[in-house]
Amino acid sequence: MNTPLLTCRGLSISLGGQQILDNFSLTLTQGRVHALLGRNGAGKSTAYRAMLGLIQSNAGEITVLGKPRTRSSLRHIGASVNGPALYPHLSALDNLMVHCHLLGLSRSEAERALAAVGLNTRDRKRAAQFSTGMKARLALAIAMLGEPEILLLDEPQNGLDPQGIVELRGLLRAWAARGGAVLVSSHQLGEVAHLADDLTVLAQGRDQYSGPLAKFAPQGKLEERFLELTQGGGLA
Repeated sequence: MNTPLLTCRGLSISLGGQQILDNFSLTLTQGRVHALLGRNGAGKSTAYRAMLGLIQSNAGEITVLGKPRTRSSLRHIGASVNGPALYPHLSALDNLMVHCHLLGLSRSEAERALAAVGLNTRDRKRAAQFSTGMKARLALAIAMLGEPEILLLDEPQNGLDPQGIVELRGLLRAWAARGGAVLVSSHQLGEVAHLADDLTVLAQGRDQYSGPLAKFAPQGKLEERFLELTQGGGLA
């Protein structure tokens, strides 16, 4: 594999007179899981929004499957960013069916996605009554609808118990193994070390490192290397 599916080259974004991203670059490669790490305010959320076309860059370009990103190319991307965006009065299945109608997908696609994340298709409980972990699973199922080549996931482990985290890891690794590309951000550096093939470290809007995880932390000291590179502090 090793084919680039999504590439950001030299992205610069200013908002309200403040430089948020400065010459930011990242490549999501077919068959690999990529982690995006950074301190609070490093620019990760802005990078996700730019990849999804929710915000325009002042400079640089984004390509999807080797071509400049357009509105139509977004069909190749599934995303869960800035927390689950759910219809609180609907069940898990009905939440997915709203998206299926918009995407022209069948009920069986919704049922398959729910089963993949471990949710019961017959459960009529409203999303407002879900635990944080169940909401995270439902958001992931929505991102997976239609089996897009690229998944952009912002802190998908949030709210999951240890078993759920292990199951998510297996699901994302399998997604990549089938030829997809996955981007995740996470607070949990120990889990990133288990999950990711590649990583990008953001600090002050710049990618301080982007490449194989094994090269960044050859002796498994991901947390130590991350803190050295970003001068300490908490993750966003």
